[in-house]
Amino acid sequence: MSKLIGIDVGGTFTDIVYYDSERDNTLIHKVPSNNADPSVAILRGLTEICERNSIDPGEIDKIYHGTTVATNALLEYKGSETGMITTRGFRDVLHIGRHQRPEHYSIRQEIPWQSRPLVKRQYRKTVNERITPPSGNILVALAEEEVRVIARYFKKEHVKSIAICFLFSYLNPEHEERARELVLEEYPGAYVTTSSSVSAQFREFERFTSCAVNAFIGPLIREYINRLTEKLVNSGFICQLHIMLSNGGLATAKMVSDLPVKTLLSGPAAGVLCGIRAGQTSGRNKLITFDVGGTSADLCLLDDGKYNEASARDTWIAGYPVLVPMIDIHTIGAGGGSIAYVDGGGTFRVGPESAGAQPGPAAYNRGGQMPTTTDANVVLGRLDKENFLGGEMDLDIDASFRVIGELAKNLNLGVEEAAEGVITILNNNMANAIRSRTIQKGHDPREYSLVAFGGCGPLHAVEVANILNIPEVIVPEFPGIGSAIGLLTTDIKYDLVKSELQESGSLNLERLNENLDSIRKSLESQYSEDGISAENVVFKRYVELRYSGQGYELRINIPSGEIDRSVIDKVFDSFHQQHNLEYGHSFPDMPIEIVNTRVMGFAATDKIGMPETQQDGSLKSALLKKKDCIFRVNGKLDTFVTAFYHRNLLPVSEQLEGPAIILQKDTTIIVPPQTGFVRHPGGDLIINFSE
Repeated sequence: MSKLIGIDVGGTFTDIVYYDSERDNTLIHKVPSNNADPSVAILRGLTEICERNSIDPGEIDKIYHGTTVATNALLEYKGSETGMITTRGFRDVLHIGRHQRPEHYSIRQEIPWQSRPLVKRQYRKTVNERITPPSGNILVALAEEEVRVIARYFKKEHVKSIAICFLFSYLNPEHEERARELVLEEYPGAYVTTSSSVSAQFREFERFTSCAVNAFIGPLIREYINRLTEKLVNSGFICQLHIMLSNGGLATAKMVSDLPVKTLLSGPAAGVLCGIRAGQTSGRNKLITFDVGGTSADLCLLDDGKYNEASARDTWIAGYPVLVPMIDIHTIGAGGGSIAYVDGGGTFRVGPESAGAQPGPAAYNRGGQMPTTTDANVVLGRLDKENFLGGEMDLDIDASFRVIGELAKNLNLGVEEAAEGVITILNNNMANAIRSRTIQKGHDPREYSLVAFGGCGPLHAVEVANILNIPEVIVPEFPGIGSAIGLLTTDIKYDLVKSELQESGSLNLERLNENLDSIRKSLESQYSEDGISAENVVFKRYVELRYSGQGYELRINIPSGEIDRSVIDKVFDSFHQQHNLEYGHSFPDMPIEIVNTRVMGFAATDKIGMPETQQDGSLKSALLKKKDCIFRVNGKLDTFVTAFYHRNLLPVSEQLEGPAIILQKDTTIIVPPQTGFVRHPGGDLIINFSE
């Protein structure tokens, strides 16, 4: 039996979920985020949910946390002053990149790694050393005194964080580890990162940049985790803190303090897990997760209830390549706080800039003066003043009409027309983002269900689905805190990747087996530091393969046990099949290259239970009121008498018709005209389109 808490910090709200397995009791809470110090909102939310429900903080067994601190530090370019020690002759790898520009034909574009360097050139220093491929032999010994001199220079210049990036260190990390020891001897207070500890893979620009990102955000994340841990203990929460990684697994606070680069998609990754849970409760396995908060919309495809991992060519955050395992999530700037405006060319736009938590939309009455999508929904009558956030937050209706009215004047439109225009533009922006991940990649969105969560996902999902002809929308039981729920559904998951670089015509299977065993032992050591024995960990092994001459690779599972010729032949056959599925063709006679070896470890931890069959209700008990709301139907903007229902009082398994506004504490669900909905026995609300 366990008592768990999940905490997801978003740009507008901090979401809290409490689960007591003994009583099978789930409680939720939301408080405004504090972007200056997220721990302030976390402690407020934890204190309030415990005090209101007579929960003893000392009885909480585990706290799971999804965070955007690392992401925001990188997006806002607010990391620490960082230095770099690299191989002589490779000082400018971080600046040169690969000569690939984000926009091929623009002569005025911004190159992020040049305009916002993670390490200023004056702090990029070189030393004599050289590791050689393919075996990682030492050609030139590390010049240790040069490392000491540079460390003393960084200390004098108050450079808090140091990245150590040597050529071919993915083959042999000896020089990087020794340099780290030397730096800490000369500068004990420095935050030191080695590229081989972040990503032991080839592609030096991506590996060097990933290391620099970790160094850039590292001190900030360590300080945040230490501050949060101290506040939790002082408030009586003495349990262990785990933090969500970008790969969909949990890690200890210490591990994240050392490698915060692995948390860059922490919050969105937890949201994907919420989508998987919704698929399980509703019996669907082809899903598009649609996680919309106050600032951003995060999208992910699930086939057979499973997510894909982003390939090496797609893992970019804030314009920097990041070579660490991440769920394949696509994010755009669209949410409840997205600001509507008329640009310099007279074009009506919405987002990506957001009003955030402070000052927030004008309706929040915190000083917001810009029209947002939340204000547009208020003007259209789709948000209820008395029942927003369960009645804990009072909406300023007049403020929304004022800011949307000012926008309408600039557009020469009526107030309702301008408000509906804001919603239409935002919905089409989000639909285009889904189109880029489905139709443009060979997936038919009509074969999927859209899982809507986040505070704003259920407000926009049906209209977005209609644009793409997606047949139904699934709204989980607690959509507004979906990522916090997702935190309570996963395992402690670590994975390590190491470049292998062998061709099928000249395989060294002994080396392949040794490398996989070495990676597994490294993972076992990591779990041991967390107090978890290897017997309680499930390990899975993979190789990443490509045809010789290709630029990128596919991941193929390797069965347990020793790898002999018969095993590797079956792995190669699987690669041909996967390549055919992925690209529509394969080349069975072409040589195959083993690029990377990977081992994943899964250690089970306490989880939230699946929801029980919902208590039946009735339309009479669920109906709160009826009032006018504005929708566009068949191209015409019109007013419709709309029923407002309490979700938890709706009848189960009874097909109902829109228009309807369905209320719950953590979000509002909009069911437009010509749309039906049903409360599923598993807890989900399923919205479909009328014939």
